Amino acid sequence: MNEDRLSRQMEFIVEIDRLKQVLRRTRHIDEDRNENSAEHSWHISVMAVLLLEHAARPGLDLLRTIKMALVHDLVEIDAGDTYCYDEAAGKDKLERETRAAERIFNILPGDQAAEVRALWDEFEAASTPEARFANALDRLEALLLNYHVQGRTWAKHGVTAPQVVSRARPIEDGSPRLWEYARALIDDAVVTGILKPGKPMGEPEQGR
Repeated sequence: MNEDRLSRQMEFIVEIDRLKQVLRRTRHIDEDRNENSAEHSWHISVMAVLLLEHAARPGLDLLRTIKMALVHDLVEIDAGDTYCYDEAAGKDKLERETRAAERIFNILPGDQAAEVRALWDEFEAASTPEARFANALDRLEALLLNYHVQGRTWAKHGVTAPQVVSRARPIEDGSPRLWEYARALIDDAVVTGILKPGKPMGEPEQGR
């Protein structure tokens, strides 16, 4: 029985290596290549350790936050990365990722499969202070990278400041202080011309 348990754990460990092959739209700061989802998960896990003092709720369970940061994108092994500004691709995102969660997490022994699935569900629902902080870091990491590569990804996909603000807004739920920082980055990106100002969200199109 213990041998079977270890075999399933090792199978899962080998399976999740595939996350290193899932490319995101964000670019590395010093390399001309896209970040992969495994690198992203590592990055926000380190951010959780370093930025815990800025969480909206004092006394968060740091280990639980890190666990969510590490497992939240494992579903992309099957579902792929869905670009956050691609509305069409986002329509069936939850369905694709839920199917992926069922397959991937259930490679593990039952108790660990249930734990990892619960962590993933908690992150997706942003139902706890830990999940809201993990989500805040998830949104902030992408914003940081886009800002520090001079908005190359934003420009490539025609993303505007109101879109970035809308995407980043959950940062405020996890950390008002980090939201202030994020807004300052966005404002500076507009001023320096690396992010198009666009029109306010909800403003009607003219001339149609």
